[in-house]
Amino acid sequence: MKPALPVRKIVLITIAASLFITSCSDETTIFENPEDNLVSETDQSKLDQSISFDRAGVLDILEDPIASAKKSSVTGKSEEEEAGDYPLSLVAQIAPPSFANGGNLAATHVALHGDYGYVTYNTVGEEYVGAIDVVDISDPTSPRVTSRVYYTNADLNSIAYDNGYIYVAGGVDAEQSVTATANSLVAKIAVSGGRMNTSNIAYGFQEGFNATDVRIINNNVVVTSGQDGFVVMYDKNDLSVLNEAAFSDLRSVAYNGSEIAILDAAQGVNFLDQNLNTTRSLAIDSDFGIDAKRTLDFLNENIIVSEGAKGAGVYHATSGNFIEYLPILTSPENAEPGEIVTNGVAVNENVLLMANGAGGLSLSEIKDDQTVGVGVIELTGSINYVASKGDYIFAASGKKGFQIIKLNRPDESLVQRCKDLSPYFGSSFLNINSGVDRAYSGYKRFYTINVAGNLLLCGSWSVSNGVTINDGGLFEMKGTIVVGRNYKRRNVVINSGGTLRVEGNLTIYGDLVLGDGAAIEFIGEDDVVNIFGDVTRGTNTTVEGTFRDVRGAF
Repeated sequence: MKPALPVRKIVLITIAASLFITSCSDETTIFENPEDNLVSETDQSKLDQSISFDRAGVLDILEDPIASAKKSSVTGKSEEEEAGDYPLSLVAQIAPPSFANGGNLAATHVALHGDYGYVTYNTVGEEYVGAIDVVDISDPTSPRVTSRVYYTNADLNSIAYDNGYIYVAGGVDAEQSVTATANSLVAKIAVSGGRMNTSNIAYGFQEGFNATDVRIINNNVVVTSGQDGFVVMYDKNDLSVLNEAAFSDLRSVAYNGSEIAILDAAQGVNFLDQNLNTTRSLAIDSDFGIDAKRTLDFLNENIIVSEGAKGAGVYHATSGNFIEYLPILTSPENAEPGEIVTNGVAVNENVLLMANGAGGLSLSEIKDDQTVGVGVIELTGSINYVASKGDYIFAASGKKGFQIIKLNRPDESLVQRCKDLSPYFGSSFLNINSGVDRAYSGYKRFYTINVAGNLLLCGSWSVSNGVTINDGGLFEMKGTIVVGRNYKRRNVVINSGGTLRVEGNLTIYGDLVLGDGAAIEFIGEDDVVNIFGDVTRGTNTTVEGTFRDVRGAF
């Protein structure tokens, strides 16, 4: 049996240990088409029910409060508080799969490619049960789970995508399997159009308590396994073993285009050549935890290592010189000791994300080779893994599943058209008085927007507490704006004689209220409106232009 896991919430996605297999592992055996222990979900309604919009909407970023700021007794906000960068929004949450004998699954990893996210799950405790989801994110307003496979005798801890196939790594109870020769597995599954084809799955097995990570490197698949395990290089075509090397306790593998890095919890980081020979080592004196997920990633000339309670360590990849620790930005009072640890890191252009367990998901900004902490994204659950690509962040929160976050970065063409506008710097309470004409570009988070004069916003924006356009006011927006949250709905109100002019994407977690004589105009060619509440119209209101009404609110 697998030993019991430590009582720590962060290990909802830990790599659970299994019974040690005493036989040697000089070769990895490949099996084709094993039919045991695999179930495909065919009920599309069950897949649809996995998506929840209950907490969708504007996400705040919790920054260090300014001691001198005076907070409003009504809003809890400072009137002088500046509008924040990064107007993020939570698109949806994906609940972990649940089926007979598989009701304790937790999200472990995600691979992002094109219009799809590929998600793995495992089970805390002694059972070996896992699953894979394919999530269609081509329409950011309406993600869908399009395919799901259950494993009744395997934990799945990591996943990678390459050229029409997904590669999953995990652990299997070899004593209960008719095919497994060791407890660490890798599987190659064909996927097309958002659906997995389970008719011809190739498997490989290697020594180690559990396979912890998988990475596609050129034409090869590199898999690490935990205690008493190996790093193994497979041919990605047939999963035949090309090379292997033994290590004490491997957790993760990374690749920067020229060399491989592996994280050994017993020693630190080892850098390998293409033949898996160690070229140099970076000793790290940190407690990486027992069976806990820890990742590493290259960032330009540096390598970033998840180091548990210390946060993320940054080292020069060539010299091994220590550069800095990126600290965990929050310490919730109700968290148990050991819950606030950095489990994973992800880099997306100038954004660095840290999954800090009970300490949440922190966002930092990379500026001029320096990393500056922005704050902690307002999410529920213990954040145990993070991946980011393009305009999306996927955060694993164990039994709460995966949370899909949109960065809402400004479109480049939009930036070009609005390049002569000054960027907005100012209060998160944006008020445009009657007779005032203002125009800004940018990428900000607001608390409220009130318009009595004329306002043009060009870029990406979020508003947590509603938008009001007063009598005779004109609010023009080009780009993206997200208002409210699904669990705390806020409205966009256009009063008598007011006008809202939209070119781009308008999302409202609440109602759109048009007073008598109010107008909303869609002037773009591909405008999208996504209203989670109702559209209320007074007399003599005007709705002009063509647009895609995602939820049929109009």
